[in-house]
Amino acid sequence: MPSHVIDMFMLQNNFGTAEMRQVWSDENRLQKHLDVEAALALAEAEVGLVPAESAQAIASKAKAELMNIPEIAQEVLKVKHSLMPTLKALQKLSGPEHGEWVHYGATTQDIVDTGMMLQLKEAHHIIVRDLRAVARELARLAREHRETPIAGRSHGMQGLPTTFGFKIAVLLDETIRHLERLREAESRVFTGVMGGGVGTYASFGPLGPEVERKTLERLGLRAPNISWHSSRDRSAEYAGLLGMISGTLGKMANEFYNLMRTEIDEVEEPFSSGKIGSSTMPHKRNPAALEGLASLTKPIRYNVALVQESMIVEHERDAMSWRGEWIALPESCIYLAAQLASAKAILAGLVVKPENMLRNLNQLGGLLLSERVMFALAKPMGKQTAHEIVYELCMKSVEEGIPFREVLLDDSRIREAVSQEELEKLMDPSTYLGSAPQTVDRVLAAAEASGWLGEDEQHG
Repeated sequence: MPSHVIDMFMLQNNFGTAEMRQVWSDENRLQKHLDVEAALALAEAEVGLVPAESAQAIASKAKAELMNIPEIAQEVLKVKHSLMPTLKALQKLSGPEHGEWVHYGATTQDIVDTGMMLQLKEAHHIIVRDLRAVARELARLAREHRETPIAGRSHGMQGLPTTFGFKIAVLLDETIRHLERLREAESRVFTGVMGGGVGTYASFGPLGPEVERKTLERLGLRAPNISWHSSRDRSAEYAGLLGMISGTLGKMANEFYNLMRTEIDEVEEPFSSGKIGSSTMPHKRNPAALEGLASLTKPIRYNVALVQESMIVEHERDAMSWRGEWIALPESCIYLAAQLASAKAILAGLVVKPENMLRNLNQLGGLLLSERVMFALAKPMGKQTAHEIVYELCMKSVEEGIPFREVLLDDSRIREAVSQEELEKLMDPSTYLGSAPQTVDRVLAAAEASGWLGEDEQHG
């Protein structure tokens, strides 16, 4: 019976997707190991290290569906070795004569590391595909709301007007950078290894580098300059990218969560008929999807640290550090798949409330425009003097509960410097957006030029 949220029937789809779980399933892990064994045998036959007939026999039997996974699992427990029972099963399937050539010259870590890279490459295509979909939704929202005024907040407090499109464009630009990072990492990360016991190719003789290259070519992976059994930077780099992507999604979810608060009410996550917010308060429409999205960033971030711990390896190999990757990489990919699926759905159905954004912009009675008033007064008064006067009047507005507009109109110094008509224009938040709409356009143009917003394509 499952005991982890990834596999629990009642919870698994909140913490992952069926597609990504399949990538990291027992069946697919086993198949990737068998794919490596098959590619190795065929490469060795090509250079004359093993009989061609035996290599073909091994490759024809290197299929997970031909094996009994529960039996292999029991044997793993018995012999305390994660790969040997698989090799025995493949040897048996290949027959007495051909089975002797299974795993010829390789070491366990060659197979497991290369198999892991095959799984990670599969996961990578899903991540890139779904992150591109998120980017497209962000681009749509940024374009639609390039001029929709909203209060820009710093330190949790209203600061100056901005646009909702600008807020979304920040996320879009960040997402495009993540996609670029993923593409740039492909040439470094998706690399296999076939170095033998301590990575020196000793068991392959002088043909070792060629065997490795031909094996990895068959698998669609790059060949390393040198064995990376003890160099875990590739795993650490990719885990770090997963953490950064998750951080962006978690930040977005947390932002929308706060904007959805009853007292703010500027956006709302998609609501479907029958959705229940509370078991005891019937009126509630909770940000359940946003909470779920944000909650998965923490375990992914901690998994980044676990993979980085795996970089500390003793001598040429050890299993103490290595196994941390077996935990952290599958978990991180599965959690991120859930985040990406949730983010796509949330963005596609996000309810944006421009009227409430405008209401909140005017909530401070004009105080949000104090900077604008100060700079308007700076011309006749001087900037520092204007700052002192506006500060004084702001504090009066806050402490006495008088709308800022009234405080300004009642002050003779202000009336002498600017007309009432000019002051009224200065107090309109929708006309103090700086270059926010134009900046949104610039981000959208860059995103379009990057190619990431177009039709999906395979990378790596």
